[in-house]
Amino acid sequence: MKQYAVAMLCAFILSGFAGFSQTSQASIVEDFKPSSVNQPGQEYPQVNSQGYARFQILAPEAKSVVVSLGLGGAKGGTALTKSEDGYWRGTTANIMDEGFHYYHVTVDGGVFNDPGALNFYGSTRWESGIEIPAHDQDFYALKDVPHGNVQQILFSSKSTNTSRRAFVYTPPGYHKDKAKQYPVLYLQHGWGEDETAWSNQGRVNLIMDNLIAEGKIKPFIIVMTYGMTNEVKFGGLSSFKIEPFQTVLVDELIPYIDSNFRTVANHSNRAMAGLSMGGMETKSITLNKPEVFSHYALLSGGTYKPEDIKDKSKVKLIFLSCGSKERPDGVKSAVSGLKNAGFNAVSYVSDNTGHEFQTWRRSFKELAPLLFKQ
Repeated sequence: MKQYAVAMLCAFILSGFAGFSQTSQASIVEDFKPSSVNQPGQEYPQVNSQGYARFQILAPEAKSVVVSLGLGGAKGGTALTKSEDGYWRGTTANIMDEGFHYYHVTVDGGVFNDPGALNFYGSTRWESGIEIPAHDQDFYALKDVPHGNVQQILFSSKSTNTSRRAFVYTPPGYHKDKAKQYPVLYLQHGWGEDETAWSNQGRVNLIMDNLIAEGKIKPFIIVMTYGMTNEVKFGGLSSFKIEPFQTVLVDELIPYIDSNFRTVANHSNRAMAGLSMGGMETKSITLNKPEVFSHYALLSGGTYKPEDIKDKSKVKLIFLSCGSKERPDGVKSAVSGLKNAGFNAVSYVSDNTGHEFQTWRRSFKELAPLLFKQ
């Protein structure tokens, strides 16, 4: 476990450098538009059809302004150039991977968020966000289809002596048919994020709405809660213990959900999945509590081996995924081994992405239709 946790942290660190692809600045197409996750009415940051990002920051007294994308920045960040009007402007040296990216601005050594962009919780703080248009973005687009509901709940946690928060997605029609019951997916965020990540950065509710409208999935409930990961300081994941969160999830949150929502409250209709460190949590808890979950999914979050699982009859699905810029051979090899051992195992590799949300959006799109197929 300790070795795996360190490996996951290293993968997350490297994600700060995985968001760029090489091309020539001389070929930049001047069709820049405001990012779709800008503050209302703000023109910057901007993105173009190739995947370049352009920034504009007002700091007339500053001596240096650098935009850093990803954890720790990428290739030293994008240094902006000051103009006579007091604005600092600049364009990324290389095109970026499609999808969502965190970033921040360093002004004379101080770290700030871009006032032009919306903020998203990641890297244990609220970071600016930018959305690079993707060729396949239609599957998580906001469409004129019936929409589910994402609601905040507070549940009592005796083990931590607190009230804790979770967000619950209920599918379209949940509040109309009072007799229908639903399976449940417990979906975990990554290191440095919180329970808002999957709906804000991942757009999981829109992915669900669109898949349901297309008739591609059986509707189910999704529960997203804080994974007790941010208490671990950066670089200290080797000391991470799963037991406190396992108690919160299994002994406190699941009973609350089953008592307050119309769930099919049994092992066959309960799944757990997570991205990155949430995958590590998923693996640990599903192996520790095989009687609780029947569907397992690790998104850039490691793999299972056949010998990890004591009772094959309790596992209905194992889904493993990652980006093509991560370790796809490891995911494919693991699934091959699981299949040979008689498991229903599926692999997915997101093309031309790394340890980032476009990988996990695509992974969820592939996972959802496989869940709870009776």
